[in-house]
Amino acid sequence: MLQFRAEPIPDVGVGLVGLGRRGTEAVSRLPKVPGCHLAAVCDVRPEAAAAASGVSAYTDYRALCEDPAVDLVYICTDWGHHVPIALYAMDCGKHVAIEVPSAQTLDECWALVKASERTRRHCTILENCCYDSFELTALEMARRGAFGQLVHAEGAYHHNLENRWGPDNMGWRLELNRSQRGDLYPTHGLGPVCQALGIHRGDRLATLVSMDTAPFNGPRFLREQTGSEPAGFQNGDLTMTMIRTQKGRTILLQHDVMTPRPYDRGYQLVGTAGFAQKYPSERVCLSADGAERVYEGDELASLLPGYRSPILTPSIEALSKTVGGHDGMDFLMDYRVIYCLNHGLPLDMDVYDLAEWCCVTELSRISLENGSRPVEVPDFTSGAWNIIDGFSYAL
Repeated sequence: MLQFRAEPIPDVGVGLVGLGRRGTEAVSRLPKVPGCHLAAVCDVRPEAAAAASGVSAYTDYRALCEDPAVDLVYICTDWGHHVPIALYAMDCGKHVAIEVPSAQTLDECWALVKASERTRRHCTILENCCYDSFELTALEMARRGAFGQLVHAEGAYHHNLENRWGPDNMGWRLELNRSQRGDLYPTHGLGPVCQALGIHRGDRLATLVSMDTAPFNGPRFLREQTGSEPAGFQNGDLTMTMIRTQKGRTILLQHDVMTPRPYDRGYQLVGTAGFAQKYPSERVCLSADGAERVYEGDELASLLPGYRSPILTPSIEALSKTVGGHDGMDFLMDYRVIYCLNHGLPLDMDVYDLAEWCCVTELSRISLENGSRPVEVPDFTSGAWNIIDGFSYAL
C-alpha cells in the first residue's frame, strides 16, 4: 500500500461510526469539508444515531459498512471497537479512517495491514497533530534541508486528565491505565516526528527501550473515583520510550496523563545544522558558516512563512480557522483525507504509518515487563521501507 492510489471519488460519502465527543465533533465538521458529504451515522444508542438528521442512521456498524452510499467509514468509537469495524469495512470495499489510537496490539496492527493490502482499500489513522501549524512548518523545513541531516526527534503526550476521569466521562480510560502498562497513547507525539524523519520512506523504526515510574497519582485517582483500593495498578505516571531507527537516528517518546505538568507534546527536531521546538515556546535554531542563530518571537514569525506547507493554500488555511477543531488541525486532517480520495492520490498517512505508530503501545509494555530490555519493531512494510526517499504530500 506504499503510495497506493485508488479510483478517484468526486464526492466522498462518509459513514461515521461512534457518536461520542469526537464523533459528534466530526459530524458537525465534515459537511464543511469540500468534496464530501455525510451519508450515514451509526451508534449503539438509537437516540444518538437518530439525532443526526438528514442521513441514514444505524445502530449496527455492519449495516453502515454495507450501505452502498458510503465510500469512507470514519471510526470514532471506543478504542476496543476500532479494529473489528475497520476490518469489516474494508471487506465491504470501503476505505477506512480510524481515530487514535487506531490499534492497541501487534496482532491488531498486522490485521489492519494485511486487510488493507488484501482488499486494496486505504486504512488511515486520524492523527490530527500532524496538521498543527508549527509542526507542518517544521516538517517543510526538514524536507527542504533547513536543519541539515535530522539525527534526533522528540514527541510526547503530557496531558493531565484528572478532571476527565469521572464515570460519566472517561472512566473507561482510567480503567485502561489500571490494567495496562506502557505508552497507551503514543501517536500524538510520534506521528509528526516520524513524518519529518521519513519513517518507512527511507528509514524505519528498528528498536525500542521503555522505562516508567511507579504509579503514584493513578491509584489515587482510581480510589477517589471508585472508593475501592486499586490493587495492582499497572500504568506508571510517566512512561519514556527511546527508539532507534535503522539509520541510527533516535526518538524520545513520553506519555504522562497523571501529573499536573502543563499540556505539552514535546515536539523537537534536532539536525546537524538546526533545531526546532514547539513547547514550552516555539523556537528555531539554524546554523550556517559556523554561526548559530536562534529565532523566537517576531523573528520566528518572519522566518516561518518562508517554509509554508504546500497543503496550506490561503483559502484552505482560512477555512481551517473558520471551521476550527483544535485550532484547525481537525479540519485539515479531514480535508486531506477527502482531497486525496477525490483525486485518487496516496493518503498522507497510510496503513504502515498507522501500524508503526500504534505498535509502540504493546512493544513498550513488552520492554517494561522484561526489565526495560530492547524490543525489535516489526517491519510492517515487509522490506519496502527504503523504496521511497522522504515524506512528501501528494498534490
